[in-house]
Amino acid sequence: MSPDIPERWANREDLALLTDLYQLTMLYGYWRTGRHDVRVSFEYFFRALPPHTGFAISCGLEQFLDYLDNLHFTDGDIQYLESLQLFDAAFLAYLRHFRPHIDVFALPEGTVVFPHQPTLRIEGPLAETQLVETAVLNCLNYATLVATKTARVRQAAGNDYVMEFGVRRAQGPDGGLTGSRASYVGGADATSNVLAGRLYGIPVRGTHAHSWVMSFPDELSAFRAYAETYPESTLLLVDTYDTLTSGLPHAIEVFKELRAAGHAPQGAVRLDSGDLAKLSKAAHQMFLGAGFNHPTIVASNELDEDLIVDLKRQGAKINSWGVGTNLITASNHPALGGIYKLVAVVDEGGRWQPRLKLSSNPTKMTDPGRKQVVRYRDAQGHPLGDILYLMEEEPASGDRIPYVGREAPTFRRVLEGAVTFEPLLCQIVQQGRRLEPSPPLELVRSRAQNEIRSLPDEYRRLRNPHIYEVGLSPRLGLAKARLIREAEAEQMVMGTYSS
Repeated sequence: MSPDIPERWANREDLALLTDLYQLTMLYGYWRTGRHDVRVSFEYFFRALPPHTGFAISCGLEQFLDYLDNLHFTDGDIQYLESLQLFDAAFLAYLRHFRPHIDVFALPEGTVVFPHQPTLRIEGPLAETQLVETAVLNCLNYATLVATKTARVRQAAGNDYVMEFGVRRAQGPDGGLTGSRASYVGGADATSNVLAGRLYGIPVRGTHAHSWVMSFPDELSAFRAYAETYPESTLLLVDTYDTLTSGLPHAIEVFKELRAAGHAPQGAVRLDSGDLAKLSKAAHQMFLGAGFNHPTIVASNELDEDLIVDLKRQGAKINSWGVGTNLITASNHPALGGIYKLVAVVDEGGRWQPRLKLSSNPTKMTDPGRKQVVRYRDAQGHPLGDILYLMEEEPASGDRIPYVGREAPTFRRVLEGAVTFEPLLCQIVQQGRRLEPSPPLELVRSRAQNEIRSLPDEYRRLRNPHIYEVGLSPRLGLAKARLIREAEAEQMVMGTYSS
């Protein structure tokens, strides 16, 4: 990113009302009952990965921090809330001076993450920590989803060049910006989104559309005009009329003319329709026959990781991929089920008391208490598993690490072969203020790619990946089992569990 361009999520000066109404009605209730300053701890995590996916890439933290930096209610916000006739004047006056004083603990953006582990912990007054719930989910769910989808595309493409072409199919302008940034973190090499390039310093790439060709009297004159405009970076879209009998022969003729004029093109075309495997092979042979030994053959048109793998299996001569709709919308799984749950409350004596959400579905039961995520690695630096510890615990060391399962918190298991470990959650905001400047986007992207490479192959499979172990410390397991028994006893009176 250019040093003179701050990494911003666009203009985030007026987003206090980017929230669900019930956040504000709860905030009002907390304020009226005098509970708005009770200190609490919330955690963000997700319960399930997209289908056939072995890991996720945490993303969206910077967008949330931008939101938090600017969180306040404007005069216009107060006037609108007054018009709803839900809040009294004293509460609106409280909102007028509202500023967040929360503490934020997070995994570094770009970290490989897994279900049921907190990637964000937010602590502070109940009113403030509750209000930011919607923004947390809005910022992290979509960005993490797109970064993860792009990581799969990156895996499928191998060392080929990957371009994100999704802005025209994104869910509005903000979806386009967030998606472009997240795709770059996930492994895309460039974007077609010029605003994302300006704001985030992402390389931008693109060529002409079919309309360029159709606006000229004939295809050859269209190609010549484009080559004259960009003689050092000519890339021609060759399927406007007929790829094999018109587009490719005309493109090769233009590249020969460029070479004769003293330029050094290798030949570059884009295929956007038809049998991409067959056409790419034909294009490659035609370029070789014309003396262009290293042509760039770009493919686009509804690509995803599965189609890329299949095209490679067929021996397609494609070495650059433009992926749009299926990436920016994560079409096979268009929403990540991230959630934000209360895990602890400070009592009148100043002590943290754990909180548990009970459910008839064991997977939906939360893990109580303020926690740290500890990642254990083997001698080669490969992640072995993550264990959640209560904040007052010291992580276990040695090559055999005891833990319990989330759904069977009294059944002990062992993580074998551990050599090193690292706590993942670090404090990044104190009393509403960032402790350090935002890292450059390139660093976030590099972290994500290094994290993916560190994973054993079985977690990176595009089909039926191995399930990564996320467990609880034995002490946390006992605490969870005790709270379940206590909650079940209370629920027996009601006769049901929540879901």
